[in-house]
Amino acid sequence: MLGAGLWDGAYYLAGYAVECALKACIAKQTRRYEFPDKKRVIESYSHELLPLVRLAGLGDALRERIRQDSKFQKKWDISRVWSEESRYRRHDQKSAQNMVEAVAHRSDGVVAWIRPYW
Repeated sequence: MLGAGLWDGAYYLAGYAVECALKACIAKQTRRYEFPDKKRVIESYSHELLPLVRLAGLGDALRERIRQDSKFQKKWDISRVWSEESRYRRHDQKSAQNMVEAVAHRSDGVVAWIRPYW
């Protein structure tokens, strides 16, 4: 989407990738044939990244990574402001590029950090 100049879509979908990655971590914690806790299921329907980090059990890991890695902290700070409402907002080239870089960077992007947990 970045290559096609679709800044709004690139921004939105990059943030959505973080949401989906966190939800994959949450889903992994549910065992086959398990009847999951209703409160946990309801909380999983959130689009807010910080509550999903907590629900995935990654709060301590996130704090530790931020403490150890200032590059990652900057990327997290960019991505954490994403919301599902961003699909209704306009995003310029710079903000879209920053979001995609924050989320998708191979070594210190947010999805790269989440990947080992799913």
